[in-house]
Amino acid sequence: MAAYRTVVVGTDGSDSSFAAVDKAAGVAGDSGATLVIVCAYYPAGKGAVEKAQDVLGDEAYQVVGSAPAEDTLLSARDRAAKAGAKSIETAAVVGDPVDSLRKVVADRSADLLVVGNRGLNTLAGRILGSVPSEVARKSGVDVLIVHTT
Repeated sequence: MAAYRTVVVGTDGSDSSFAAVDKAAGVAGDSGATLVIVCAYYPAGKGAVEKAQDVLGDEAYQVVGSAPAEDTLLSARDRAAKAGAKSIETAAVVGDPVDSLRKVVADRSADLLVVGNRGLNTLAGRILGSVPSEVARKSGVDVLIVHTT
C-alpha cells in the first residue's frame, strides 16, 4: 500500500476533535504527507450568536464566525506539529462540516480523511446522521474514524 500524500482532518475545537487531529498528524508524519486541518463555521451576527448560545450552550462556539475558527486552527496546528506532522496547512471554510470537509478533500486531492467519532453513538446522530457517518458515506476516499469519546 502506498503512503498517503494528503491527509485532511476536521476539527471544531472540541477535545474529541483535537484527538482526531493528533491521530491524523501521526499518520501524516509517518507517511510524509501534507496534513490539512479544516474547521467549518457559519458566519453569525450578534443576535445569531446569542440565540445559538441559548440553544446550544457550550457548543455555541461552533457557530460564532471565522475568528474562533482561526483560533481553533492555530491550536490544532500546534498540536499537529507536536504529534509529528511536518507539512501542515489549515483551512477555515464557511458551511456545513460534511460539505466543507468533502470540498477540501476534493480541492486538495486528499487520499485520507480523518474525523472523530463524536456523534456516532448519539440518538440525534443515529436519526439525523453524524459528521463521521456522513463523510464515510460520501467522501470517496479512505476515512479514518478515530475513537475519541
